[in-house]
Amino acid sequence: MPRYSSSWKTTWIRREVVAGALKVMGAACLLAQAHSPAPPPPAGAKTLACKGRAVPELVDVTERVGVRFRHLSAPEKKYIVESMSGGVLVVDYDRDGWPDLYFTNAPTVEMALKGEKAQSALYHNNRDGSFTDVTDKAGVATPCFAMGGAVGDFNNDGYPDIYVTCLGGNVLYRNNGDGTFTDIARQAGVLDGRWSTGAAFGDYDGDGFVDLMVTNYVDFKLSDLPGFGKAPTCRYRGIDVQCGPRGLKGAGDSLFHNNGNGTFTDVSKAAGVSDPNGYYGLGVVWSDFNNTGRPDIYVANDSTPSFLYRNDGNGKFSEIGLESGTAVSADGAEQGSMGVAVGDYDHSGRFSIYVTNFSDEDNALYRNLGKDDFRDVSYDAGVAVATLPWVKWGDAFVDVDNDGWSDLIAVNGQVYPQVDSLPSGARYRQPKNLFMNERNDTFCDAGQEAGLALQEPRVSRGLAVADLDNDGNVDVVVSDIDGTAMILHNKGVAGTHWVSFELAGAKSNRLALGARVTITAGGMIQTDEVRSGGSYLSQSDLRLHFGLGSSTRIDSVEIRWPSGKVDKLVGLAPDRFYSVVEGRGVVPRSEIVPSEKH
Repeated sequence: MPRYSSSWKTTWIRREVVAGALKVMGAACLLAQAHSPAPPPPAGAKTLACKGRAVPELVDVTERVGVRFRHLSAPEKKYIVESMSGGVLVVDYDRDGWPDLYFTNAPTVEMALKGEKAQSALYHNNRDGSFTDVTDKAGVATPCFAMGGAVGDFNNDGYPDIYVTCLGGNVLYRNNGDGTFTDIARQAGVLDGRWSTGAAFGDYDGDGFVDLMVTNYVDFKLSDLPGFGKAPTCRYRGIDVQCGPRGLKGAGDSLFHNNGNGTFTDVSKAAGVSDPNGYYGLGVVWSDFNNTGRPDIYVANDSTPSFLYRNDGNGKFSEIGLESGTAVSADGAEQGSMGVAVGDYDHSGRFSIYVTNFSDEDNALYRNLGKDDFRDVSYDAGVAVATLPWVKWGDAFVDVDNDGWSDLIAVNGQVYPQVDSLPSGARYRQPKNLFMNERNDTFCDAGQEAGLALQEPRVSRGLAVADLDNDGNVDVVVSDIDGTAMILHNKGVAGTHWVSFELAGAKSNRLALGARVTITAGGMIQTDEVRSGGSYLSQSDLRLHFGLGSSTRIDSVEIRWPSGKVDKLVGLAPDRFYSVVEGRGVVPRSEIVPSEKH
């Protein structure tokens, strides 16, 4: 029987009962759930092989393009904070139309106690297939004990700013428009000060200025380090490991409202998104899941139920994770959730959610049925079994073959180097997962067919997608916590077409975060949305890319802006990048490059 065969009401009651029981079971039982092998998959569950279809090759070109970033590593990972960094941000910081890359870095605990810092890296896209390290010139080398971050234009000047999440105080890099950045987190009021992990910008109240949601993980202090293997919650399958998150206090989350004058106000409690119980927050994204025109918030929580905050339109949110079916697995179990991706993979016009989870837990695909109702279809869709052995992190919906149907990619890597001493089971370094959309609500496993780069065992964390060379195929950027970054060039599939949109708000926020685009071509209707944040502590390209398959004609494009205005475009040719300004339609790209304050 499918895992979701019971009625919605029965499933919701079961989730309520199970979630309530989990809260009172105690640390020992919770540890057993998190660190013991999971029950076997449902009878008949399997992974579908990709047969009779083209799969694009993803080729590792990291060295060739000049990206030489390497994340610092503490080999033994004695403390959980040493296992959780590694975000990567795609940001066209100089507004030349070519995506640039920012990799976050973190010191070891030993380094941090000595006052030593780790160097993050900003790479400028040279528009010729190569990148140049401009970190020092830009002033973004050592922001903090960095985790990841997000991109947003908080002051609507047309230049994207960078928010970096950190242990002990976050950084807001204001883009100065001249290739440099200035940290203004303290004066802007977004320092936070806890151990922040995920971040995402979104205009929840529709005032034209983007607000900021920040997730925090555990209450971790360098002055009070948990002992390695010293507690029952610091063991994994009989071996000593780092402590956490189980057994450690959670930290709560933050929502910062943009005041429109360069400052923010913390409205977390008033808005209802502060996480007073201290769940372990990681990935976060804004998306309009119920098509109200107001962005909602999804938070992937580690080892605790995840949150779906419905935007009620009055400055407040209602947490509906359990009743919506997105808080726990289909069996009602809390999962070790890390990254989150959002996409309309079934052409329903509704955004579904894909969440990466810990080992012995499948990645969860929550299909959006409308009216705040989701269904865990992971096993029936074929994206569960192949993910069970791995610890999963960054992920994305991305049309890698340009057929007009969103595929799924995720990166993996254990948190405990000590697992290599175990006689069996998954190892520390792990391959990646790529699932191709079969256009019938299922996916096939293309991890082997897409090339050797995906099969290479690595310890990955962040993932972002972007057409780095503007050739019409979306590439993949990966940040490893033990080793070098990876730039995976998408060689594409011959005979397919595409179109890409870069949006600029007028009444809406300048980067058009939250704008929804619906495109009709070749008998298909596709929908996507401009989003900040998502994946695992990472940021993908803000341009929206649509594969068109063999279609050489685009029938129509509709853009619903955050302001509520709707623009319709016709007569567009495929295989091009378009710049669109709210209320004006397609314009030369020079007209959306900032020349004065918005």
